[in-house]
Amino acid sequence: MSRVSLPHDAKAGPTKPEVRAVLLSKLDLEPTDHFAEVGSCTGAVTIQAARRAGRVTALERKSARLSVTEKNLAANDVSATVELREAEAPDGLPTDVDALFLGGSRNYEAVLDHVVDTGIDRVVMNVSRLEVAGAAIEAFRERNLLDEVVQFQVSHGYDLAGATSFNSDNPVYMLTGGTTDVAADGGDSR
Repeated sequence: MSRVSLPHDAKAGPTKPEVRAVLLSKLDLEPTDHFAEVGSCTGAVTIQAARRAGRVTALERKSARLSVTEKNLAANDVSATVELREAEAPDGLPTDVDALFLGGSRNYEAVLDHVVDTGIDRVVMNVSRLEVAGAAIEAFRERNLLDEVVQFQVSHGYDLAGATSFNSDNPVYMLTGGTTDVAADGGDSR
């Protein structure tokens, strides 16, 4: 898969490449999927999802950031149909989504209600603040959405006096889950 080019800045950090790799693995996007992203910012996740899913809807509440998403999307090769919407979630979220990424914590409880109401089978939320992570875990549990919580931290090497040292990125808490449909045989149909 080709790299993501982000020539335009959104004054907010994109989801790091290593985090996107885990995120995309958890979403397990297929060419027939409709993927939605809440808080597209630079468009990094939108771009990578659009290389896997057949259809993508990206929401961003700030017009300047949505413009950055659009410009960065144009700088990359994607095969999916991508619709960009200036909206604050859950307003603007489609009702036929298969997988959803919640990249910010604003209105996340209302977005999770939308997940339950529309039967989205895969949802991932990234959180960098511990207190928000704890509250979000409870919100996932209250809606019977939580499958797992993963905490990880990435460090990047740099040269220091002829040897390698590391700078650490902030830890990320990744909440994964979705609606659970019980199959006819009693198993989880997800």
